[in-house]
Amino acid sequence: MGWLSRALFGMSGEEAPFAVRGFHVGDARARVRLEAVGGTCLHGYHAALEAGESELLGARLNEVDRELRGFAFEGAAMGLALLDHLTPWKRNRLHAFLGGVGEAHAYMVHVGVGWAIARLPWLRRNVQGPMAQLDPLLRWLVLDGFGFHEGYFHWPRTVKCQAVPAGLSGYALRAFDQGVGRSLWFVEGADVARIAESIAAFDPGRRADLWSGVGLACAYAGGTEPEAMEALVALAGRYRPQLAQGAAFAAQARRRAGNSTPHTELACEVLCGVSAHMAAQVTDDALEHLPPDGAEPAYEVWRRHIQVHFAKELLKEAVPV
Repeated sequence: MGWLSRALFGMSGEEAPFAVRGFHVGDARARVRLEAVGGTCLHGYHAALEAGESELLGARLNEVDRELRGFAFEGAAMGLALLDHLTPWKRNRLHAFLGGVGEAHAYMVHVGVGWAIARLPWLRRNVQGPMAQLDPLLRWLVLDGFGFHEGYFHWPRTVKCQAVPAGLSGYALRAFDQGVGRSLWFVEGADVARIAESIAAFDPGRRADLWSGVGLACAYAGGTEPEAMEALVALAGRYRPQLAQGAAFAAQARRRAGNSTPHTELACEVLCGVSAHMAAQVTDDALEHLPPDGAEPAYEVWRRHIQVHFAKELLKEAVPV
């Protein structure tokens, strides 16, 4: 069955190179790094189509280099979600994966589900359906993944024309923008000046979420040097708390998965002003006393608590001793 799934749903490896996607090519090292990320997502996706069963799939994904492994789990989640919705004789692959080998990579798995939603027209029109079956807090990462997919695969429409999919409203639009922000890291080839220019072209009401996504991509995907990170902080300006919150999410995702990296450590030191361990701890502490979902999702309250924490720390830095 695996070969048939790949034959029917497989994606070409040619979808990852920057030249094919039309992305900005700046620093050659950043291009190589970010193309490797795209290739690893595709590898995980195809592994899911071929392996199917979580135990065998987990073994294949865990063979991927530790630094890139989370992206393989992201791609695998997309594959499993697609199979669940397109092969009616079995619909629990994703949940079995999340309850087993994928649990440590829960952040990336939820994002990967968003890729699947982007590829299935009936799910695009009803994103709340598949989201309702996932973690009550992390389910908003599905919309983040949806936004990343649209920014990455359809950047002229999503980034340049700033279009949003029909059917999204309320907080779903904000979560979507967080993913679009992550996609900018790839579309602009980790060129921080171009990223800032792209965000400045958006409506002011969308910029905070875009900056949050950039911070997450910078700290999780990597591909840039300390000097560029420092420039990114300066360019973020009033949105530095959102930038820091995104980086802290990246630190927490890597800590949970046990795949912390030097570039995440460095990004947290520059973007958050603390170590990756401390940044991840901020996200844990912010979970205390979260209200249930109401007019505002608990997920957004969580994000705001993290942003307020870093805003206070930045204010302390600004006050002379």
